[in-house]
Amino acid sequence: MSHRLTVIGTGYLGATHAACMADLGFEVLGLDIDESKIARLSAGEVPFYEPGLEPVLRRGLDSGRLRFTTSMEEVAEFGDVHFLCVGTPQKSGEYAADLSYVDHAVDTLAPLLRRPCLVVGKSTVPVGTAARLADRLSRLAPADGDVVLAWNPEFLREGFAVQDTLHPDRIVVGLPDDADTAGHAEKALREVYASMLAEQTPFITADYPTAELVKVSANAFLATKISFINAMAEVCEAAHADVTKLSEALSHDDRIGGKFLGPGLGFGGGCLPKDIRAFMARAGELGADQALTFLREVDEINIRRRIRMVDLARHLLGGSFIGRTVGVLGAAFKPNSDDVRDSPALDVAATIRAQGAKVTVYDPRAMENARRVHPALAFGESAADAARGAHVVLLLTEWAEFRDMDPDVLAEGVAEKNIVDGRNALDPEQWRAAGWNYRALGRP
Repeated sequence: MSHRLTVIGTGYLGATHAACMADLGFEVLGLDIDESKIARLSAGEVPFYEPGLEPVLRRGLDSGRLRFTTSMEEVAEFGDVHFLCVGTPQKSGEYAADLSYVDHAVDTLAPLLRRPCLVVGKSTVPVGTAARLADRLSRLAPADGDVVLAWNPEFLREGFAVQDTLHPDRIVVGLPDDADTAGHAEKALREVYASMLAEQTPFITADYPTAELVKVSANAFLATKISFINAMAEVCEAAHADVTKLSEALSHDDRIGGKFLGPGLGFGGGCLPKDIRAFMARAGELGADQALTFLREVDEINIRRRIRMVDLARHLLGGSFIGRTVGVLGAAFKPNSDDVRDSPALDVAATIRAQGAKVTVYDPRAMENARRVHPALAFGESAADAARGAHVVLLLTEWAEFRDMDPDVLAEGVAEKNIVDGRNALDPEQWRAAGWNYRALGRP
């Protein structure tokens, strides 16, 4: 384990990558400009919810292999391989990605690189970024030709990030055109990922633009699959058909498969929505915008599900939310996460409140983040608390504790037994047998 690794940016991706690399036996130094985040990580505290990450973080700290800093000088001095894990959010008022954090990281690191090293981009970036950053590194780094850039996109799923880091389904590496330079970079990354390669994980080398496109193409495909089944839900509602049965039947075709074919409220989070929009923006810049016009409809189908959820709830209440009480179960964009970025659940809750209802939200993990984003909403301490006095209950994030709720127990506190299942997570027969008026997206 000769390579010493650094991780620049300790958000969701960076903190997970740093902790997992230390767990594999590497010496790792993580960097962030946010001093409070570095203090929490150094104390063994994960600043977000990710199952299984905290023990991995603590093991790294206790072993002495993992440390955190705010000093880029220390990072440049320490590392043989530097992983860039900074965020690329959507630009305000635009579809395009904001690359200012990536650019700043490279501009700060490069002038300090005085010896041979490998810089490895893991952030999700528009195609063409790696080539631009490689040029920047070569111009700014004193070690010049001895500083090489590789692009190694991440494929983490929130809620499964530790598993996905330590046991990925593939490793993709974008390498420079020069064969010797590419060979050295590939060798170094094969050494870093040796434990995964020993498990026969596919290791795919490509040029920079192909590696960059793998990540955004994967996200575009997954978003399309989710929006496809939700478009079918719209047709099912018009035809009085059942989209869950339709989805089940489709899933047995191995060309289609059942993953990401769950009909419901659609996707959100910090990746899929902004990544498909940035992909469209970049295709437009390249003159290939017609190739991705379908993604605009994918995005619009996704937003329509939220509108449909609000309409369905309003319809159950006789056409108006004014003076009514609504219980919302779920705030995170998906279960096993406290991430509320572009959360469909919170979007629906805030829209209903704006239309005159008293809305109380409960989520097992995302309450603090939800309060910060939507302080005007009310928050309960439990599912029963959120549903107390409600004229309609909405299930908007499919946490296991909501799937397993007892309809009779939840009924004890509500004003009316109306429930809208935004994730098709409940058993309609069980809830109807308990006297609930059960409705769901895409079902009769």
